[in-house]
Parts: sequence; structure tokens; C-alpha cells
Amino acid sequence: IIALVFLPLLSLQGLEGKLFAPVALTIVFALAGSLLLALTLVPVLASFGLKSGHHGEPWLMRQLGPRYRSFLNGAFARKRLVYGLSAAGLVIAGIAYGAVGKTFMPTMDEGSIIVQLTKLPSIDLDQSVKGDMAAQRALMRVPEVQDVIARVGSDEIGLDPMSPNETDSFVRLKPRSEWRGDKDLIVEDMRKVMADLPGIEPSFTQPIEMRVSEMLTGARGDLAVKIFGPDLATLGDLAGQVQQILSNVDGASEVLTVANDRVDYLQLDIDRAAAGRFGMPVDQIQDALRAQVEGAHVGVVADGQKRVPIIIRGDDTLRADPARFTDLQLHTPAGIVARVSDMARIERTEGPVKLDHENGSRFALVQAFVSGRDLVGYVDEAKAEVGAKVKLPSGYSIVWGGQFENQQRASARLAVVIPIALLLIFFVLLGTLRSLRASVLILLNIPFAMVGGIVSLWTSGEYLSVPASVGFIALLGIAVLNGLVMVTYFRQLRADGRSMAETVRLGAERRLRPVLMTASITAFGLVPLLFATGPGSEIQRPLAIVVIGGLITSTLLTLILLPILFERFGEGAGEIENG
Repeated sequence: IIALVFLPLLSLQGLEGKLFAPVALTIVFALAGSLLLALTLVPVLASFGLKSGHHGEPWLMRQLGPRYRSFLNGAFARKRLVYGLSAAGLVIAGIAYGAVGKTFMPTMDEGSIIVQLTKLPSIDLDQSVKGDMAAQRALMRVPEVQDVIARVGSDEIGLDPMSPNETDSFVRLKPRSEWRGDKDLIVEDMRKVMADLPGIEPSFTQPIEMRVSEMLTGARGDLAVKIFGPDLATLGDLAGQVQQILSNVDGASEVLTVANDRVDYLQLDIDRAAAGRFGMPVDQIQDALRAQVEGAHVGVVADGQKRVPIIIRGDDTLRADPARFTDLQLHTPAGIVARVSDMARIERTEGPVKLDHENGSRFALVQAFVSGRDLVGYVDEAKAEVGAKVKLPSGYSIVWGGQFENQQRASARLAVVIPIALLLIFFVLLGTLRSLRASVLILLNIPFAMVGGIVSLWTSGEYLSVPASVGFIALLGIAVLNGLVMVTYFRQLRADGRSMAETVRLGAERRLRPVLMTASITAFGLVPLLFATGPGSEIQRPLAIVVIGGLITSTLLTLILLPILFERFGEGAGEIENG
């Protein structure tokens, strides 16, 4: 049953699959090994280690047994109250599910911060570096900042393409003992000191978080809104509207888009007839002028193991002045000299920073960073606002992606495979117990186990994420096993000829210890995850909260509600009369 419960994890894709599929495989293989040992080695060791004679109850069970017996008798005497409290628990769980936030993965505290600086697209490298230095001096005014290491533009091997107006500033923090508060307070102080820098738009993330987002979605933000359509001006207008709306939604820390940014271009309009009169091919004109702007590769200088390319191009004033550009003289294949202005018209014009395409269609990208609330709640509110305020022309569409897209994919897959796993578990129970009623009663333990898990998430302030979903999956298996332990013993007592009233009371008392042992051992094993504070603890904590909280309600309802339900629904009228 436990192996079937964890099968849904093997179907996960993307980052969540890489994180949790090995967990599922480890558990399945460990269970297979433990089953083999339980059937072979454990009986042999028990024959040598267990003593013959009477085995008394441990002190703890001698204290718990009478109290549980009286509590169980009181529950049987007040069945309507038990039913009412159980129904109330389900209602509270439904309310908690609607109130708890949903996200893809908990934000892991990596111990450092990346401040991404975006400047005007037309800025040159020297001015960009000056802006970076001003930003670094501002960041150093935050007491918790130890040092700042910045990188502007693309690296030498081209694996991280960035423009000269884009900078990644890696901020290292002092030891946590020297902080005035938490990390959110530090980031907020950074935002305040950066607000005084004109022409610089900062955004805040973490090194691993940024790289994972880029690899999975192609965007660095928590939310990536892609607006598809044919016309650049319309895309820019729509992107501006979406950016304004997302900025006003509660929880948005930074909202960025380059769809409306403009840079200067030298627009070349070649007169083919004039070029033909000079005997100058059009492609040769383009290559000659491109060499003036971008440069021409003419060789390589070897300096030991280092290879330095030689590039020849026009000076900066030539590239910045269209008049000088048009006065350039080119040698034609016919051996004459012609000015560029005799063959082409060159003028300065504005254009978009870049053109993005996906599946053959242009799109404008709006990125949003979310803090202080759950991602799904933010996206739902943003979708409603955009749908109400932004009117899309014919041929235009909006796609919501980023980390939100990962969360939707994982939720959709789990919504399909978990019911399949439950159906397989039901058939296993049905084939083992050969009783539809008993199988259904065991599965009824699952919703009551979910009550504690979802309420624990709600009260702790954690979000319903992929790790929390893994916790619910583990809780599902434990709840089924506890129910199976109880119902199997009930049926065994009935087969021995005991009355139904005696069966449910005596069976519940005798199964108290194994049920409590299963729950307590699992809960105690997860306590270290609950109070862990190191790197990665943010991912482990929701799982532990769900399982421990769910075990509380699952164990209570297994020990109290299940005996009452078995007495009422465990057997048909004919089976009771025969018993």
C-alpha cells in the first residue's frame, strides 16, 4: 500500500520530478528490502531473542488503556456528537483549504541575495559601470551587507547573454547573528537605498532561484506573462497596461518589461538603381557598413595559450553621427570611389530593444516578482484584473507562465495520478479483505487525515506547495495502514464468534498500541525536519507539518470514529444475523 501511495511521485516532471522521484524510488526499494527481511530474518531473530512466558503491558499502555476505554465508551454513548465533530472537522478543512496559499516550491534561504540592475538600453558600458558602482555604494549602506560582487553584460563564453545595461550584483551578507531582523527586512532596506538612484530598476532574487527560473521558464521572475501578437506597437501598449495592473496587485515587489524600451538605430535604405550605376552590389555595401559598426575579424594574436581576436571597425564618433556615416567613401568593384550618400539614405531612428519569438509568433514579456503572499493567489487576482481592464484585439493572446506554470503543471498531474493510486489501493484492499464495506471504511480514514494536514498548514502560515503535497501522499499511506490494522482485527474477532458490540470495543483497545506506535514513530522521526533551520529546511518543513498534523487527526478518528462506523456499517444485516 505504501509503495502504491508513492507511485504518483514517479510521474512528476520538471524540477519537482527531479527532486521527489528519487524519494519515491528510495521508499519503494526500502520497503521491498524491509518486506524481505520481515519474512526471512526477523522470524529467525525473534526465535532467539523473544522470551517465553507471559508478556505484560508496558507502563505507558497501562496508563493510557483505561483512559482510552472510558473515552471510547463515552464516544459510543454520544455518537451524534462524534459525527457532528467529524463533520465540523471536514468543514473547517474545506475553509482552511480555501484560505491557505498555494505556490510551486517554498522559497529557500540561500544566504545571499542577487540584485538585478536594469538601466536604459541605450547606455554605454562606461556609464553602466558607473551606475553599478553607485548601486554598490548604496547597498553597502545596509548594515547587514558584507560585500558586493557585480557582473555587467555577457560573460566571455556566452552562456549567460546579457546586454551592457543589465547587471547581476551578488550581495554577500554578514553572519545571521549580526542581523537586525529577518531577510525580508534586509531586502526592504535595500529597496529603500536603491530608490534614490535614477535610471536604475532593481529586482531582488537569489542565485540558485534565479538560475532555476531561467532554465525552467526562460524568465527570471516568479510570474512571466507573455503577450502574443503580430504588431510591435500594440504589443508594447498591451505590455504597459499589464505591467501597470500587476504593479498594483498586492504582493508585487517588482514588475518589469522591456517591451516599451527603445534604442537608437541607424536605418539604411539602399537605392538599388543608384548602387547599380556605380557597379556596387547591395550585399557588398551592407558588409562594408556593417564592418564600420560591428567590426570585421581580420586575424588572431597568440599570446601563449591565450588567443586574442583582432577586430577592425570605425571609431565611436562615426557610429554616433549619421552625417559622417553618409559621407563615407567606398571603393566599388569598378575601381571608382563612391560616397554612401550617393547610393543609400541613412537616418537615425528608434526601435525596440529586442524581438522575442516563440512558436513562430512575436510576444512581449512582463515579469513579476512576488513576495509577502502566495503565488497562485497573486496570479488569480492578477488574471481577474487583467481580464477586466485589458481588451485584447483580434489575433492577440496572453499566456501566464514562470513558476506559476510549474505549479499548475504539478497540480494537474497530481490531480490525475493520486485518484488512480487510490483506486489501485482500493482494489488491493478489496482483493485482500473481500469486503466492499470494510474497504470503503478504511479509505474513509483518508479525508479525516487530510483535516489535520491542511489545518496545520493554515495555522503555521505555510503554503500548499509540492513538498506539502508529498506530505499529504505520505499521510495517505499511513492513514490507510492504520485503518487496515483496526478493521482487520475487527474482522478477526468477528470470525471468532464475538458480538459486534464486543468486537469494536475489544478490538479498538487491543489495537491502541500498534496504532499509537505507527503514528508516534512517524511523528518523532519528522520532528527534526520541523525545527530545522539550515539550507533546504524551507522545503522540508511543509512536509513535516502536513504529516504530523494529519497524524493527530487521523489517529484520533481511527481510534474513535472508525469503531463507531464499523459497528454501524461494517457488515450487512445478513452478516450480523449470521454472526
